[in-house]
Amino acid sequence: MRIAILDDYQNVALDLADWDSLRAEVLVFTDHIADPDELVRRLAGFDVVVAMRERTAFDEAVLARLPDLRLLVTTGARNAAIDVAAAERHGVVVCGTGYLPHPTVELTWALILAARRNLEAETRAMREGGWQTTLGTGLRGGTLGLLGLGRLGSEVARVGQAFGMRTLAWSHNLTTERAAEHGVTAVSWERLLASSDVVSVHLVLGERTRGLVGADALAAMKPTALLVNTSRGPIVDEDALVRALRDGTIGGAALDVYDREPLPADHPLRAEPRALLTPHIGFVTRDVYEVFYRDAVADIAAYRAGEPVRVLRP
Repeated sequence: MRIAILDDYQNVALDLADWDSLRAEVLVFTDHIADPDELVRRLAGFDVVVAMRERTAFDEAVLARLPDLRLLVTTGARNAAIDVAAAERHGVVVCGTGYLPHPTVELTWALILAARRNLEAETRAMREGGWQTTLGTGLRGGTLGLLGLGRLGSEVARVGQAFGMRTLAWSHNLTTERAAEHGVTAVSWERLLASSDVVSVHLVLGERTRGLVGADALAAMKPTALLVNTSRGPIVDEDALVRALRDGTIGGAALDVYDREPLPADHPLRAEPRALLTPHIGFVTRDVYEVFYRDAVADIAAYRAGEPVRVLRP
């Protein structure tokens, strides 16, 4: 058995799980392989591929050109970059792993605090010999608007409440009763946008949410509002966001996710002073990676034994 581990940017996969127990050839790719032809070329002859989240796409065209592939393991419980139905047609089993939500919640608040207190500018000024160059904005008494109140959104709400913020939420299926269970007020889409000092995205990417936060939504927000996205990039219309930041339509954005990842070096967001950017590190912690890679090893062992676990279905 030959196993390929993709997109291990930090080159840590082999240290975080017992790959030797599989008694197989394991090859780690630390670079991102964006070109489909290059991906097919480099994965030729591998029986198993371990994919990190949604970094590498496996669509019908790619899967059809990997005749040796039998098992595709994705870290996490879902992966929009994998065509599971196509994999099934080509005889490829797709399995997932466990996940820990709290690191993404923690990063969400790291971004909010850093943006509101201008930490990027202040730390840069300190390194350059400066002192107190900006005026921060506090959180207590402000309004936190949550787009989505699931496992992550509800935890973000709880932290906001600890900071003394009023918490509002909206999603397509959110009920008043469900929101009240978390001490949150369910409101309309329009009221959330108009009332929130911080709007934080915690929705699953799908047909109803792709491009949801577009030009109209951004125009409906307070001109001082901060937009935070640690969910999925395409939920926010990136072009509309760049325009809103340049025009001062909103106060700023703090982003960990993007339409295209890695974010191109010449992307306008990289040059936008109102944008605080991190490279999709919400889940990039040792404890999460240990779950990912240990479960990946277990998935491979179970598949080899003829009893695959955590199988994803179309």
